[in-house]
Amino acid sequence: MFKVGFDNDQYVKLQSRRIKERISLFGERLYIEFGGKLFDDFHASRVLPGFAPDSKIRMLAELRDDAEIIIAINSSDIEKNKVRGDIGITYDLDVLRLIDAFRGFGLYVGSVVMTRYKSTPIADAFKQKLEKLGIKVYKHYDIEGYPHNIPLIVSDEGYGKNEYAETSRSIVIVTGPGPGSGKMATCLSQIYHESKMGRKSGYAKFETFPIWNLSLNHPVNLAYEAATADLNDVNMIDPFHLEAYGTPVVNYNRDVEVFPVLRSMLEGILGECPYKSPTDMGVNMAGYCVTDDESVSFAAKQEIIRRYYNALCDVRKGGGSEVELHKIELLMQKLSCSEKDRACVSPALEKAELTGAPAVAIELNDGRIVTGKTSALLGASSAALLNALKTIAGVDDKTDVISPEILEPIQRLKTENLGNHNPRLHTDEVLIALSISAVNSPDAAKALAAIPSLRYAEAHSTVILAQVDTSTFRKLGVNISCEPRYQTKKLFHN
Repeated sequence: MFKVGFDNDQYVKLQSRRIKERISLFGERLYIEFGGKLFDDFHASRVLPGFAPDSKIRMLAELRDDAEIIIAINSSDIEKNKVRGDIGITYDLDVLRLIDAFRGFGLYVGSVVMTRYKSTPIADAFKQKLEKLGIKVYKHYDIEGYPHNIPLIVSDEGYGKNEYAETSRSIVIVTGPGPGSGKMATCLSQIYHESKMGRKSGYAKFETFPIWNLSLNHPVNLAYEAATADLNDVNMIDPFHLEAYGTPVVNYNRDVEVFPVLRSMLEGILGECPYKSPTDMGVNMAGYCVTDDESVSFAAKQEIIRRYYNALCDVRKGGGSEVELHKIELLMQKLSCSEKDRACVSPALEKAELTGAPAVAIELNDGRIVTGKTSALLGASSAALLNALKTIAGVDDKTDVISPEILEPIQRLKTENLGNHNPRLHTDEVLIALSISAVNSPDAAKALAAIPSLRYAEAHSTVILAQVDTSTFRKLGVNISCEPRYQTKKLFHN
């Protein structure tokens, strides 16, 4: 059951103030490495109920007059056609999406930096495409022995070889389409060039997770481990911070491991490192905005269970890792939680057992649970979605909110004209049919108006859903999980 546990307005205010304060440490310019998702951080919104997915971008919008953005993308990711798993597009396309999104919030995108650049037809074509769109592109190169050969890195043959990205604002946000984009190296390369030009600039890091002032084994921090199980990230007490201040705070292994190197780089560039620990580098204020620890702890445990189901399904599909799955299982054991703690799982399984066909259960925000079964007209997801909307709207369960005169032509179109063998309507098709019915049916109109109330609901399917249904639930803000089995025994599933 959904319960707010995070003060989003307070977060936006504190975070923007914190970034402004950090500039004063360095003088003219602050380069901030932004990790995670900037304007669609759905993980944060799931584990911190009340956190808006676009909180960070709205916070930056408050700094729009002082801030500009550099987007870093690893050239090898362009070559590999690397895909963002959450939205299903390649990293190069995501760069264009990010630019559009930032501009939509009134933020200035100064340039794109292609990191680890090598001249290849694919990389060069991407560069030319950006330049034709009026976007400045700069090239940063591989440095032999990076990141440990500090004398070479901090020299004219290291960072000095990189092209300097022209900047004009006091806050420079460096972000990218995903991990490994070269954000930190871009920041340090820029600071090196600024220093050579006699300008004062500095570096800071913004990561929402792990939350440094929550405990090491807090469910929110463990949910971050579950989310990054494929990256081998592990939360740990920051040993540098503990030694410097005597205070235990949480960071993660990659930041702790790279800190001595980063400190040496900053000493080589600036003459001294302003930070005593990797946690010092951060500007994250999320921990100060948790208003209900019980609520966020419960939400984080639910996220870990969902991640467990996702990992099971990935293994079933043939693309997942048993190691990743095992890590999430260990996290569940650490928190003493299991599949039974996900309220929508048992009702879905019971409905499937009763009907002998796939079923879906949805837990609404007030704790009520509705189910949907597979029928000749509707798939289980579509049935559950309609039943949930009728329940929220107070429409009698026996009332047909979509007229058969609307459903049947859609089915004929699918099977007779579009080549589908399955006449059942997917969730997106059902919502379109409901919208049409709402023109003449007051009950359908009430059900349609209930759609916003689905956000933050929890759902579970007894089979792996089609991508279109998964996508629709995601767009509606419904957190979906699935049993790791297919509805049919076919070899090809789409």
